[in-house]
Amino acid sequence: MSKHLTFKFIAIGVVMLVLMIALGMVEGMVASRRAYKTEALSSIADGAAGMQRVEGLVWVLPFRKKVMNAPDEHGVQTYHWEEREYRVLPDQLSADGDIRTYTRKRDMYQALLYHADLTLSGDITLPDTRAERKDPNIIWGKPFVALGISDMRGIKEIPVLTWNGIDHTFEPGSKMKKIATGIHIDLPEHDGDARTIHFQVRLPLEGMDELSVVPLGRNSDLHLKSDWRSPSFVGRYLPDVRVFSAKGFDAQWKTSWMSNGMNEHFEQCMSGQCDQYRDVALRTRLFEPVDVYMQTDRASKYGILFMILTFAAFFLNEIMRKISIHPVQYGLVGMSLAIFFLLLLSLAEQLPFWLAYLIAASACVIQNGLYGGHALGSRRAGLIHAGMLAGLYGILYLLLCMEDYALLCGTLLLFAALTAVMMLTRKVNWYAIGRNEVQEAA
Repeated sequence: MSKHLTFKFIAIGVVMLVLMIALGMVEGMVASRRAYKTEALSSIADGAAGMQRVEGLVWVLPFRKKVMNAPDEHGVQTYHWEEREYRVLPDQLSADGDIRTYTRKRDMYQALLYHADLTLSGDITLPDTRAERKDPNIIWGKPFVALGISDMRGIKEIPVLTWNGIDHTFEPGSKMKKIATGIHIDLPEHDGDARTIHFQVRLPLEGMDELSVVPLGRNSDLHLKSDWRSPSFVGRYLPDVRVFSAKGFDAQWKTSWMSNGMNEHFEQCMSGQCDQYRDVALRTRLFEPVDVYMQTDRASKYGILFMILTFAAFFLNEIMRKISIHPVQYGLVGMSLAIFFLLLLSLAEQLPFWLAYLIAASACVIQNGLYGGHALGSRRAGLIHAGMLAGLYGILYLLLCMEDYALLCGTLLLFAALTAVMMLTRKVNWYAIGRNEVQEAA
């Protein structure tokens, strides 16, 4: 093989290395723009409620108990008072929520927020403390119910509790050390009798990105419906029933202490270990299914594949049509392919992704078709080159739309392209090409 042909291969390789650096710069730009978006969304979140986690309802009866100390060295007996409390979780907890979404913009970025109308209802059995009330070493406090809410800024209206048929309004603060933020209601003194109380909480709540409910009930069920069509159900417990439609989604969870061990996790949390307790939360995340930065980043990953296939088509034209294409021309075509991704990013920030992709791809196809006609020495060859490039852009868009099969389809495309090159060049005598070039140079 002639030195000239060897030089051509080396030059094309160098061009591809330079273009890979350019693609890396494009990926860096995508990461930078994504960081700007994250910063903008953070500033929106600073002025609005963030992710919401609802914990409750918990009935709490505080009391002080006189505890004797061990005798000192002189045999003197002393005592101290310990702060203790009864904590009772619901036997049955049902949560029903209707989530309505809206957006808030900052510059050209927008964040997804929601308003949730939550209703918590169920039954709770108060403990029998009649025997302990005869103990003179116990001073009973006033019972209260607590409801944990992770971001209090989301409470725009005062929630109402219906307790045994009587309405009460909540006060700020959960009054529980391990449930840092929340609300509470002081209840009338407990007479010590065991009985079951029915309750209902009407809780209007605003938040951002995610809503989760901690299933504290012995038996718990959660029903959420929303106008948002693309939720993500995350966590250890997924919905038993989920329905998606053009109007939104409808999801239902059902769990119990037998499956989630919530009674034990709750007591562990009250002792300071809350990781497992919060892991059991039933979580729903509202997110945008198509993020332009993720899509553009995924598209740029296929940039090198584009260049390989395009350069291979150019080189085949050199061989089959016996023409010569300068490495600079390879570089210009490759640079056009690299700039496509930058053009796609800038358009996608302003337009729907599919429209931005269509405009960017059309511009690059027309540009390369016109240039390819001159580089290949034939208008027909330029049209064929443009058609091939349009097909590649179409295939890339299909790959971007695929989640589970993108790698498989991309690999099959590369395999098919390699097979086509092998079949088209199966009768090419590469040594003869080298000799011909030597003779032409002479």
